[in-house]
Amino acid sequence: MFTVSLIAAPRLANLHEELLDELASRWKGAHLKWLNPGIAGEFEIPAIPEDFDQVRTDLQTIQLDLTFQPAEGRRKAVLLADMDSTMIEQECVDELAEMAGVGTRVAEITERAMNGELNFHEALVERVGLLAGLKESVIGEVLKTRITLAPGGRELVATMRANGAYTALVSGGFTAFTQVVAEWLGFDENRANTLLVEDGLLTGRVALPILGREAKVEALEQITTERGIAFADVIAVGDGANDLGMLQIAGAGVALHAKPAVAEQAKLRINHGDLTALLYLQGYSVEEFVTG
Repeated sequence: MFTVSLIAAPRLANLHEELLDELASRWKGAHLKWLNPGIAGEFEIPAIPEDFDQVRTDLQTIQLDLTFQPAEGRRKAVLLADMDSTMIEQECVDELAEMAGVGTRVAEITERAMNGELNFHEALVERVGLLAGLKESVIGEVLKTRITLAPGGRELVATMRANGAYTALVSGGFTAFTQVVAEWLGFDENRANTLLVEDGLLTGRVALPILGREAKVEALEQITTERGIAFADVIAVGDGANDLGMLQIAGAGVALHAKPAVAEQAKLRINHGDLTALLYLQGYSVEEFVTG
Protein backbone atom coordinates (compact mmCIF):
# COMPACT_ATOMS: atom_id res chain seq x y z
CA MET A 1 0.00 0.00 0.00
CA PHE A 2 1.01 3.59 -0.65
CA THR A 3 0.01 6.83 1.05
CA VAL A 4 -0.94 9.74 -1.16
CA SER A 5 -0.51 13.16 0.46
CA LEU A 6 -1.94 16.45 -0.76
CA ILE A 7 -0.45 19.54 0.86
CA ALA A 8 -1.23 23.22 0.34
CA ALA A 9 0.71 26.31 1.33
CA PRO A 10 -0.67 27.31 4.77
CA ARG A 11 -1.17 30.89 3.59
CA LEU A 12 -3.52 29.66 0.85
CA ALA A 13 -5.21 26.72 2.59
CA ASN A 14 -6.82 25.86 -0.77
CA LEU A 15 -7.07 22.08 -0.50
CA HIS A 16 -10.78 21.44 -0.91
CA GLU A 17 -12.65 18.37 0.23
CA GLU A 18 -14.06 17.84 -3.26
CA LEU A 19 -10.58 17.41 -4.74
CA LEU A 20 -9.44 15.01 -2.02
CA ASP A 21 -12.61 12.93 -2.43
CA GLU A 22 -12.36 12.94 -6.24
CA LEU A 23 -8.77 11.70 -6.30
CA ALA A 24 -9.40 9.08 -3.64
CA SER A 25 -12.34 7.77 -5.63
CA ARG A 26 -10.47 7.81 -8.95
CA TRP A 27 -7.50 5.91 -7.51
CA LYS A 28 -9.47 3.45 -5.37
CA GLY A 29 -8.26 5.14 -2.22
CA ALA A 30 -9.10 4.16 1.34
CA HIS A 31 -8.64 5.54 4.85
CA LEU A 32 -9.07 9.13 3.73
CA LYS A 33 -7.94 11.48 6.49
CA TRP A 34 -7.65 15.21 7.01
CA LEU A 35 -4.43 16.15 8.80
CA ASN A 36 -5.24 19.84 8.70
CA PRO A 37 -8.46 20.99 6.97
CA GLY A 38 -7.73 23.05 3.90
CA ILE A 39 -3.99 22.38 4.15
CA ALA A 40 -3.19 18.65 4.29
CA GLY A 41 -5.00 15.38 3.66
CA GLU A 42 -4.08 11.81 2.76
CA PHE A 43 -5.41 8.43 1.70
CA GLU A 44 -4.03 4.99 0.85
CA ILE A 45 -3.94 3.36 -2.58
CA PRO A 46 -2.99 -0.18 -3.63
CA ALA A 47 -0.77 0.87 -6.56
CA ILE A 48 0.64 4.00 -8.18
CA PRO A 49 -1.79 5.21 -10.89
CA GLU A 50 -0.54 5.78 -14.41
CA ASP A 51 -1.73 9.39 -14.40
CA PHE A 52 -0.04 10.32 -11.11
CA ASP A 53 2.71 12.46 -12.68
CA GLN A 54 0.23 14.32 -14.86
CA VAL A 55 -2.07 15.02 -11.92
CA ARG A 56 0.90 16.21 -9.85
CA THR A 57 1.91 18.58 -12.66
CA ASP A 58 -1.65 19.87 -13.02
CA LEU A 59 -1.94 20.56 -9.29
CA GLN A 60 1.18 22.74 -9.40
CA THR A 61 -0.87 25.33 -11.28
CA ILE A 62 -3.02 25.82 -8.18
CA GLN A 63 -0.03 25.54 -5.82
CA LEU A 64 -0.82 22.13 -4.36
CA ASP A 65 1.84 19.49 -3.71
CA LEU A 66 1.07 15.81 -4.37
CA THR A 67 3.29 12.95 -3.18
CA PHE A 68 3.22 9.22 -2.64
CA GLN A 69 5.32 6.92 -0.49
CA PRO A 70 5.03 3.46 1.10
CA ALA A 71 2.30 3.48 3.75
CA GLU A 72 4.38 1.59 6.29
CA GLY A 73 7.17 3.20 8.29
CA ARG A 74 6.41 6.82 7.49
CA ARG A 75 7.26 8.19 10.94
CA LYS A 76 11.00 8.63 11.03
CA ALA A 77 13.53 8.36 13.85
CA VAL A 78 15.98 10.93 12.46
CA LEU A 79 15.62 14.34 10.82
CA LEU A 80 18.62 15.42 8.74
CA ALA A 81 18.22 18.99 7.50
CA ASP A 82 20.11 21.43 5.32
CA MET A 83 20.23 24.99 6.68
CA ASP A 84 20.54 27.64 3.95
CA SER A 85 17.29 28.23 2.03
CA THR A 86 15.80 25.30 3.96
CA MET A 87 15.70 25.86 7.73
CA ILE A 88 16.43 29.55 7.18
CA GLU A 89 15.25 31.74 4.31
CA GLN A 90 18.68 33.01 3.25
CA GLU A 91 22.06 31.79 2.01
CA CYS A 92 24.50 32.87 4.73
CA VAL A 93 27.48 33.24 2.41
CA ASP A 94 25.41 35.54 0.19
CA GLU A 95 24.46 37.70 3.18
CA LEU A 96 28.11 37.98 4.26
CA ALA A 97 29.02 38.86 0.69
CA GLU A 98 26.49 41.69 0.66
CA MET A 99 28.19 43.13 3.73
CA ALA A 100 31.57 42.75 2.00
CA GLY A 101 30.38 44.50 -1.15
CA VAL A 102 30.62 41.43 -3.39
CA GLY A 103 27.02 40.27 -3.11
CA THR A 104 26.14 40.02 -6.78
CA ARG A 105 29.22 37.97 -7.68
CA VAL A 106 28.82 35.54 -4.78
CA ALA A 107 25.06 35.12 -5.27
CA GLU A 108 25.67 34.15 -8.90
CA ILE A 109 28.16 31.46 -7.86
CA THR A 110 25.81 30.20 -5.14
CA GLU A 111 22.92 29.87 -7.57
CA ARG A 112 24.98 27.87 -10.04
CA ALA A 113 26.48 25.65 -7.34
CA MET A 114 23.11 24.83 -5.79
CA ASN A 115 21.75 23.93 -9.22
CA GLY A 116 24.62 21.51 -9.75
CA GLU A 117 26.32 23.56 -12.46
CA LEU A 118 29.54 24.04 -10.45
CA ASN A 119 31.67 21.82 -8.24
CA PHE A 120 30.52 22.59 -4.68
CA HIS A 121 34.01 22.43 -3.14
CA GLU A 122 35.52 24.80 -5.70
CA ALA A 123 32.55 27.15 -5.58
CA LEU A 124 32.73 27.40 -1.78
CA VAL A 125 36.46 28.11 -1.85
CA GLU A 126 35.93 30.85 -4.44
CA ARG A 127 33.08 32.48 -2.53
CA VAL A 128 34.86 32.40 0.82
CA GLY A 129 37.95 33.86 -0.85
CA LEU A 130 35.93 36.93 -1.76
CA LEU A 131 35.17 37.49 1.93
CA ALA A 132 38.82 37.96 2.92
CA GLY A 133 39.26 40.95 5.25
CA LEU A 134 35.65 41.07 6.44
CA LYS A 135 35.37 41.63 10.20
CA GLU A 136 34.36 38.49 12.12
CA SER A 137 31.87 40.64 14.06
CA VAL A 138 29.84 41.00 10.87
CA ILE A 139 28.66 37.40 11.36
CA GLY A 140 26.78 38.40 14.51
CA GLU A 141 25.32 41.41 12.74
CA VAL A 142 24.08 39.22 9.86
CA LEU A 143 22.52 36.74 12.30
CA LYS A 144 20.76 39.55 14.13
CA THR A 145 19.52 41.60 11.20
CA ARG A 146 19.41 39.46 8.04
CA ILE A 147 18.64 35.83 8.97
CA THR A 148 15.04 34.65 9.32
CA LEU A 149 13.76 31.17 10.13
CA ALA A 150 11.77 29.35 7.48
CA PRO A 151 8.09 28.87 8.38
CA GLY A 152 7.28 25.61 10.12
CA GLY A 153 10.83 24.85 11.25
CA ARG A 154 10.18 25.16 14.97
CA GLU A 155 7.17 22.86 14.75
CA LEU A 156 9.05 20.32 12.65
CA VAL A 157 12.00 19.98 15.01
CA ALA A 158 10.01 20.19 18.24
CA THR A 159 7.36 17.69 17.13
CA MET A 160 9.86 15.12 15.93
CA ARG A 161 11.96 15.46 19.09
CA ALA A 162 8.85 15.16 21.25
CA ASN A 163 8.18 11.86 19.50
CA GLY A 164 11.66 10.51 20.14
CA ALA A 165 13.44 11.50 16.92
CA TYR A 166 17.05 12.71 16.70
CA THR A 167 17.57 15.93 14.77
CA ALA A 168 20.72 17.09 13.00
CA LEU A 169 21.41 20.30 11.06
CA VAL A 170 23.96 19.42 8.38
CA SER A 171 25.06 22.36 6.24
CA GLY A 172 27.56 23.19 3.55
CA GLY A 173 27.59 26.61 5.19
CA PHE A 174 29.42 27.69 8.32
CA THR A 175 29.48 26.64 11.97
CA ALA A 176 29.26 30.28 13.04
CA PHE A 177 25.71 30.17 11.70
CA THR A 178 24.66 26.54 12.27
CA GLN A 179 25.52 26.70 15.97
CA VAL A 180 23.14 29.62 16.45
CA VAL A 181 20.37 28.37 14.14
CA ALA A 182 20.54 24.91 15.74
CA GLU A 183 20.05 26.53 19.15
CA TRP A 184 17.18 28.66 17.89
CA LEU A 185 15.37 25.62 16.51
CA GLY A 186 16.37 23.01 19.09
CA PHE A 187 18.42 20.64 16.93
CA ASP A 188 20.36 17.93 18.76
CA GLU A 189 23.52 18.58 16.75
CA ASN A 190 24.92 20.63 13.90
CA ARG A 191 27.69 20.10 11.36
CA ALA A 192 29.13 22.63 8.91
CA ASN A 193 32.32 24.22 7.62
CA THR A 194 34.53 26.47 9.72
CA LEU A 195 35.52 29.91 8.53
CA LEU A 196 39.13 30.70 9.43
CA VAL A 197 39.77 33.94 11.30
CA GLU A 198 42.94 35.85 12.16
CA ASP A 199 43.08 39.06 14.20
CA GLY A 200 39.31 39.40 14.06
CA LEU A 201 39.16 39.24 10.26
CA LEU A 202 38.05 36.48 7.89
CA THR A 203 41.08 35.06 6.12
CA GLY A 204 39.16 34.09 3.01
CA ARG A 205 39.78 30.42 3.74
CA VAL A 206 37.76 27.58 5.22
CA ALA A 207 39.08 24.74 7.36
CA LEU A 208 39.57 21.42 5.59
CA PRO A 209 38.04 19.01 4.85
CA ILE A 210 35.11 20.89 3.34
CA LEU A 211 31.69 19.58 4.26
CA GLY A 212 29.78 19.08 1.01
CA ARG A 213 27.62 16.44 -0.63
CA GLU A 214 29.71 13.46 0.47
CA ALA A 215 29.96 14.72 4.05
CA LYS A 216 26.17 14.97 4.30
CA VAL A 217 25.92 11.34 3.24
CA GLU A 218 28.59 10.44 5.80
CA ALA A 219 26.60 12.26 8.49
CA LEU A 220 23.54 10.19 7.63
CA GLU A 221 25.59 7.00 7.74
CA GLN A 222 27.24 7.88 11.05
CA ILE A 223 24.04 8.95 12.80
CA THR A 224 22.10 5.87 11.72
CA THR A 225 24.97 3.57 12.68
CA GLU A 226 25.32 5.18 16.11
CA ARG A 227 21.59 4.82 16.75
CA GLY A 228 21.31 1.32 15.30
CA ILE A 229 18.69 2.23 12.72
CA ALA A 230 18.36 1.94 8.95
CA PHE A 231 18.53 4.64 6.27
CA ALA A 232 14.79 4.01 5.84
CA ASP A 233 14.23 5.53 9.29
CA VAL A 234 15.55 8.94 8.18
CA ILE A 235 13.74 11.92 6.71
CA ALA A 236 16.13 14.37 5.02
CA VAL A 237 15.35 17.79 3.60
CA GLY A 238 17.28 20.20 1.39
CA ASP A 239 17.13 22.34 -1.72
CA GLY A 240 20.52 22.19 -3.45
CA ALA A 241 22.63 19.83 -5.51
CA ASN A 242 24.89 19.15 -2.52
CA ASP A 243 21.84 17.72 -0.71
CA LEU A 244 21.02 15.13 -3.36
CA GLY A 245 23.18 12.37 -1.91
CA MET A 246 21.40 12.34 1.44
CA LEU A 247 17.99 12.91 -0.16
CA GLN A 248 18.41 9.88 -2.39
CA ILE A 249 19.44 7.41 0.32
CA ALA A 250 17.17 8.59 3.15
CA GLY A 251 13.90 6.75 3.61
CA ALA A 252 12.11 10.01 2.86
CA GLY A 253 14.19 12.52 0.91
CA VAL A 254 12.33 15.81 0.56
CA ALA A 255 13.32 18.47 -1.96
CA LEU A 256 11.84 21.60 -0.39
CA HIS A 257 11.40 24.61 -2.71
CA ALA A 258 14.37 23.12 -4.51
CA LYS A 259 16.19 23.94 -7.70
CA PRO A 260 14.47 22.13 -10.65
CA ALA A 261 17.50 19.91 -11.28
CA VAL A 262 17.33 18.79 -7.66
CA ALA A 263 13.57 18.37 -7.37
CA GLU A 264 13.34 16.06 -10.35
CA GLN A 265 15.83 13.64 -8.75
CA ALA A 266 14.36 13.62 -5.23
CA LYS A 267 11.88 11.05 -3.91
CA LEU A 268 9.50 13.68 -2.54
CA ARG A 269 8.94 17.25 -3.74
CA ILE A 270 7.38 20.08 -1.77
CA ASN A 271 7.20 23.24 -3.87
CA HIS A 272 4.47 25.16 -2.03
CA GLY A 273 4.06 23.88 1.52
CA ASP A 274 6.35 24.98 4.34
CA LEU A 275 8.45 22.83 6.68
CA THR A 276 5.34 21.47 8.43
CA ALA A 277 4.82 19.51 5.19
CA LEU A 278 7.48 17.11 6.48
CA LEU A 279 5.23 16.38 9.45
CA TYR A 280 2.20 15.80 7.24
CA LEU A 281 4.29 13.44 5.08
CA GLN A 282 4.89 11.40 8.23
CA GLY A 283 1.20 11.32 9.06
CA TYR A 284 1.20 13.86 11.88
CA SER A 285 -2.00 15.86 12.22
CA VAL A 286 -1.93 19.54 13.20
CA GLU A 287 -3.27 18.60 16.63
CA GLU A 288 -0.04 16.67 17.25
CA PHE A 289 2.25 19.58 16.45
CA VAL A 290 4.56 20.83 19.20
CA THR A 291 5.61 24.47 18.94
CA GLY A 292 8.82 24.19 20.95
